[in-house]
Amino acid sequence: MPRVTRGFKARRRRNRVLKLAKGYRGGKSRLYRTATEAVDKALQYAYRDRRNKKRDFRRIWITRISAGTKMNGINYSRFIGGLKKAGIELDRKILANMAILDAQAFTQVVNLAKEANA
Repeated sequence: MPRVTRGFKARRRRNRVLKLAKGYRGGKSRLYRTATEAVDKALQYAYRDRRNKKRDFRRIWITRISAGTKMNGINYSRFIGGLKKAGIELDRKILANMAILDAQAFTQVVNLAKEANA
């Protein structure tokens, strides 16, 4: 009895997986079973890391702000507390860019936070 390889739908599903596995090394890009495993794992990593990316960027921003505030004689937590008291609503991404690209403006913001804390 001949082997049934299914039809159009199954071939389309297999080709979709193999297309996602394009560029993988060895059999992972050519063999359906290993390609399926590799693609599933890659999609899990992608889903997880889309969330981790947000954490990583926030951590980088906080580190940059902290370095800038230490140069101005205040620590990070007092700086953020002072911003809240002063009613300054700049997010950490903007503050980190200011600390790197515009040190004078960042120093002015730090001074406002110091005044609010005093």
